[in-house]
Amino acid sequence: MAATIDAQTMDRAVSPLADDELYIVRVFQAPAALVFRLWEDPEHRARWWGPRGYTCKHLKQDFRVGGAWRACIASPSNGDSWHGGVFQEIERDRRIVFTFMWDAGPAAGVDTVVTITFAEQNGATIQTFHQTPFASVERRNSHVVGWSGVLDNEQAYIESIPQGDLP
Repeated sequence: MAATIDAQTMDRAVSPLADDELYIVRVFQAPAALVFRLWEDPEHRARWWGPRGYTCKHLKQDFRVGGAWRACIASPSNGDSWHGGVFQEIERDRRIVFTFMWDAGPAAGVDTVVTITFAEQNGATIQTFHQTPFASVERRNSHVVGWSGVLDNEQAYIESIPQGDLP
């Protein structure tokens, strides 16, 4: 069943972005409470956190405003990639805002803000992902594939949960 995207989400999806912004919209065939829970619960989040070819070796989080989170994703070709941040806003089943910063690499030391929103329509959840600011267009573009892969993994994880086992 296809979900209907509300006007505000559609306006944002088609609005021009600044050079330092990344915006991705996904529709999941699951209730918003479930999709939110997969971000809230570190045991669930660790199962899908990371782009294609990476596994999440470590994910700890204090899921409250002001609480820190830290993760390590790893791939055979790139080794360990540590990153983390602090939760800035949490509105149950609707919105999560957190900072995100890589420990090493070309984006190290650049503190970005990630905003995830959840809107339930017709039994499906429209999840938006917004990250800003990036130091350059090239840095932003380098994150498109990575974040798309993370969200692909989130989708696959949602689809793998037997309906009777939904949190």
